[in-house]
Amino acid sequence: MKKGTEKPKVIEDTFSFADAMQGVKPIEQDKIVPNKKVALEKKKQMAGVKHLKGSKQVAASFSFSDMYQAVLPQDGPMRYCREGVPTHVLKQLRRGDYSPEFLLDLHGMTREMAKTEIASLIYAARKASVDCVSIMHGFGQGVLKNALPHYLIQHPHVNAFHQAPLEYGGQAALLVLLDVPTPEYKR
Repeated sequence: MKKGTEKPKVIEDTFSFADAMQGVKPIEQDKIVPNKKVALEKKKQMAGVKHLKGSKQVAASFSFSDMYQAVLPQDGPMRYCREGVPTHVLKQLRRGDYSPEFLLDLHGMTREMAKTEIASLIYAARKASVDCVSIMHGFGQGVLKNALPHYLIQHPHVNAFHQAPLEYGGQAALLVLLDVPTPEYKR
């Protein structure tokens, strides 16, 4: 071996952490303790906002089943009248006596998207005390046209629907009559 290439010998002494920390001064804590009441109040407010958003979404949502197949008329225009609702309502819908205040266009939507939009439309219409809405399903391949009546029959707030008159979409749309709650001041 050449000189200078020798490795220094390591002296193994007993080395303890306590010996290494001798003479070290502890750091003084300068942290400000948060006010627990303020933090708790903020937490409650945030939970209330989240709950409010969630409750609106839950209220507007409705679970339509793709498995449910109602018995619908095979001849004539698409129509339905819930039990307990006078059948002359269908005639009024057909003639256009009811004019829709809300319109929903389902063109280009999938079944799942359409179900969400229909539930939201019904929720918004009832909230605004609107009793008649129009849902345009279009012609296309007939997927939404065939599924829409089965979805509407499932919803508890749909009283009746009828193929729309020409001015509201004709064979490519349905006029839907909703059960609207009576405002408190009219009771």
